[in-house]
Amino acid sequence: MTARLADIAAQAGVSEATVSRVLNGKPGVAAATRQSVLAALDVLGYERPVRLRRRSAGLVGLITPELENPIFPALAQVIGQALTRQGYTPVLATQTPGGSTEDELTEMLVDRGVAGIIFVSGLHADTTADTRRYEQLRAQGVPFVLVDGFSPKVRAPFISPDDRAAMRLAVTHLTSLGHTRIGLALGPRRFVPVQRKIEGFTRTMRERLELGPEEVEAELVQHSLYTLEGGQAAAAALMERGCTAVVCASDMMALGAIRAARERGLEVPDDISVVGFDDSVLVAFTDPPLTTIRKPVPAMGQAAVRTLLEEIGGTPAPHSEFVFMPELVVRGSTAALGEPFRAPRTEP
Repeated sequence: MTARLADIAAQAGVSEATVSRVLNGKPGVAAATRQSVLAALDVLGYERPVRLRRRSAGLVGLITPELENPIFPALAQVIGQALTRQGYTPVLATQTPGGSTEDELTEMLVDRGVAGIIFVSGLHADTTADTRRYEQLRAQGVPFVLVDGFSPKVRAPFISPDDRAAMRLAVTHLTSLGHTRIGLALGPRRFVPVQRKIEGFTRTMRERLELGPEEVEAELVQHSLYTLEGGQAAAAALMERGCTAVVCASDMMALGAIRAARERGLEVPDDISVVGFDDSVLVAFTDPPLTTIRKPVPAMGQAAVRTLLEEIGGTPAPHSEFVFMPELVVRGSTAALGEPFRAPRTEP
């Protein structure tokens, strides 16, 4: 092995230590140097390690946390269609409870020689996760783009909705209807989108209702899980604190909030208003139709693909964050205090 390293190092014009770092996928090696080492392997007739073999031009990996929340299949569909139009084949890899982890799925995709990977709501969104996994992936020469969740520690393009603006839209809508006791139901605090939603929520509550951030976070913010049951539990806690409106961080949580209201004999929106987030498929047809913040899924999915293909093509996008503006969609789950919602009349 030592003789082989010496041969490769001499051919590439680098040190044996550099060759070792490239072969083991370690960070800290310039892209041009890495390519010289790989070229030396080919010239000398050595077989590349599996993870360092030439990428397939046709496969792109897409890793999502789950598919139960309708927003993830919707985003996967947009990304898949955009990839297909560009001649690529998407490979969907989904995490499951007790199943494969993000790292295991990444390794599987790399071993299959994908041309690049799009991560949706992955560990990059978790402020407690070790981001060195992404530097190791970059050291292996695999292009990637990260969706939903920003980390300044990771040198990659990020695609995000404007979570702060989303909360401004929701709170402004509810205060215009006369609500002054508004709660926020969302996921664990360690996630970047959660932290940004709290920032936008507390800032707008201060501007519209002159409430201090400490008071808002202590009384009006409830952390839970991004599930129907999680929304139900969070909304129940907020209603116990006298909230007449609840903003939820997902449509699934919002449906749970409606269930919690009905368990208490309350009517939505007569007694309590509920706002979701995502504008998932079918929430326009729930009872009542859900007022929600529409996540710009088509624009985000297309931007993720376009950015990844630029990375694959050797003209990488800036290692920064591309932020997309959400939209408030008013339906039947919000109304003025004590007034039932009435759909606007349309001309015959």
